[in-house]
Amino acid sequence: MLDLTQVLSYSVALGIAAAVPGPGLAALVARSVSSGTLSGFCLLFGLILGDLIYLSFAVFGLAMVAEHFNELFEVVRWGAALYLCYLAWQFWFANHQAIEVGRSVKKRELLSAALSGLTITLGNPKTIAFYLAILPLVIDLQAVSLQTWALMLVPLTVLVLLSVNALFIVAAVRIRHLLSSPHAQRHLFRGAATIMVAAAASMLRR
Repeated sequence: MLDLTQVLSYSVALGIAAAVPGPGLAALVARSVSSGTLSGFCLLFGLILGDLIYLSFAVFGLAMVAEHFNELFEVVRWGAALYLCYLAWQFWFANHQAIEVGRSVKKRELLSAALSGLTITLGNPKTIAFYLAILPLVIDLQAVSLQTWALMLVPLTVLVLLSVNALFIVAAVRIRHLLSSPHAQRHLFRGAATIMVAAAASMLRR
């Protein structure tokens, strides 16, 4: 089991990493502004699921698999970077309309938001760096058992990410009236697109 120092260190490090601007946070704010709270939380569900996948990779030592399957991970890296560029293109050239507060969101839009969140996280260099480089510095992964992963790390990760990102969703929804015009949305979405292109370039550079 993890001691209190490790729990606090992991929580603080993860909270800071979640609050640092990146493609996931940019997409979360943009989606919350354009489609509302429910859509924002669906995208957040995808983001958290991606984090849990990388957490599992780190805990169970699957990072070492990359050394033996370098070609496969190279394909994944390029695929993730290209997907981020595709999302950036969509954000940049989106046809924005005035926001209708209270508009019902279709199930297809919610599913799309969740899948986008998952894919963005899997292709996010910041997330990869945290779980495969920073996490081993704050937690002794050799001492993490299946029980510790399931009963401590997974719930703690969900709680921290939900708490931090929910604040951004609530803030984005509260300022929707300030960003209701197509002009304001264009600036917001193009800012998110720029962050995604930067993330893709960072991934390819590494």
